[in-house]
Amino acid sequence: MPEYITELQVSWNQEDEESFSKEGFSKIPVNLNQEAGGNIIYLWYKKGMGPGISTIQFSFSQEMTRGLLEARYTKIDKNLNEGAGGDKIYLWYSKSDRNVPIVDIDATEDAKTEAQKFKDWERLACDLNRTAGGNLIYLFVKREKPTYISGIKATIDRSGDGDNFNNGYIRVDENTNRGAKVEGSPAPTIFLWYRLSTYPKDAFRDLKVSTNQSEYEKYKKEGYLLVNQDLNEGTRGNNVYLWYMKDNSKNPIKAVTVITNQEAVGPYQNARVNVIQESLNTGNNGVPIYVCFQ
Repeated sequence: MPEYITELQVSWNQEDEESFSKEGFSKIPVNLNQEAGGNIIYLWYKKGMGPGISTIQFSFSQEMTRGLLEARYTKIDKNLNEGAGGDKIYLWYSKSDRNVPIVDIDATEDAKTEAQKFKDWERLACDLNRTAGGNLIYLFVKREKPTYISGIKATIDRSGDGDNFNNGYIRVDENTNRGAKVEGSPAPTIFLWYRLSTYPKDAFRDLKVSTNQSEYEKYKKEGYLLVNQDLNEGTRGNNVYLWYMKDNSKNPIKAVTVITNQEAVGPYQNARVNVIQESLNTGNNGVPIYVCFQ
């Protein structure tokens, strides 16, 4: 039987590191505050026969914590941006059998490595240096068996988050309206979600993003199905929608994420990752955000 990731910890200092090492934890050798100043922070993990951790999420606002608490996720109560400013980011995890257990975990700190790893790993969308400057740090996980994207949705409020987590959905922890403001106030917070299946026949085969009425009508005519939430709602920008199709190719989609670093587009394309060129913030003053899938 495979060994699963059964425990996670975060070290803030040398004392923490020595303690976790003595307890049999292994360290991911990437400083989660790299080039951002502040504490030198590492993620530690322990492997065992189970039950294994099956879902990892991040919160960078108080609103994001409500559904995680409702779904009884475990929080590691150490800010991953400690001492560096930026958002207060916390890691949460669940051992629910709604998702396939995680058998390996890693982190990247540059776009080229990140793009190459996404070909075989599941990338979690929250930059662990979010708004703190420094390198863009992302966590990657690998599961016990192959999984495929079998469901996608988008939400604009947090009221249903607990139900989504309990139903096996994984939140893409990056606001599709990131940086967008209306008359000086932040636009509504919108998140994408996906669900995994171990059966290729359940998988989506293609994704598209429409940013105008012409594209909307085109994808509808071609038989794509709509994720019924404007990903740009409340920004006064273009109406932006995600579309999916299940039956137009033999290639099941294994992973989906978003990138906020325009300099990562080239490395992702060079790695033959599908990058949808239409930004989810088209027509507003927010951060360009691109959907990627593999």
